Amino acid sequence: MIRIGTAGWNLPRQSGHRFASGGTHLERYGRVFDCVEINSAFYRPHRPSTYARWAASVPEDFRFAVKLTRAITHDMRLQAWRAPLDQFLEETAALGEKRGPILVQLPPSLAYSDGTVQRFFNGLRRRHDGPVVCEPRHPTWFTAAVERVLVRYEIGRVGADPQCAVNGDCPSGWAGVQYFRLHGSPRMYWSSYDAAKLSILAVRLRAAAARGSVYCIFDNTAAGFAADNALDLQALLT
Repeated sequence: MIRIGTAGWNLPRQSGHRFASGGTHLERYGRVFDCVEINSAFYRPHRPSTYARWAASVPEDFRFAVKLTRAITHDMRLQAWRAPLDQFLEETAALGEKRGPILVQLPPSLAYSDGTVQRFFNGLRRRHDGPVVCEPRHPTWFTAAVERVLVRYEIGRVGADPQCAVNGDCPSGWAGVQYFRLHGSPRMYWSSYDAAKLSILAVRLRAAAARGSVYCIFDNTAAGFAADNALDLQALLT
């Protein structure tokens, strides 16, 4: 299955006419897309009742990708993670079967450290057996040795655009879940993807789907292009 969505479910003014009226933004969004990325969890915790309410607002086959709290990734840099990780998993468990991949986005300054990374992944996997994807942004993460670690813990490496290393735009690691994250190019968060780029992306997604489940999230939300890009890509894959 190829799931397409955006970072957050805000419906920009220029895209509103492409979503049926009636209901909350999330309800309208969920009638069109089958996944979304919850970025706000990165910045602040949400109550389990909030996650449960969101889950009740969308169809049964909908999935929420949830971005791991920055307290673990950026503040503690994958150390002293036990209490915040337990809290995060407990809160997001309220999504039930609709909880999709946990997104572990790392700061660009965080180099790979085998001991630190494996302790974190091991602790995460002792607590959570669902899909996990990691978006590293330091060149030291893009090696064959790190690839083997990701496969061992069944963690997919995000294919991000713009890429921060050679082949960084190609999902790698564990192939069971492949996560494309489109931040906008050439201007991150602001640029739209034209028809030619979306056509190329559609071909890549079809190829990836032969290996495992696929998520494609548009994060170019600053000027409101994410929703239109996601809808246009969805049409190409229909």
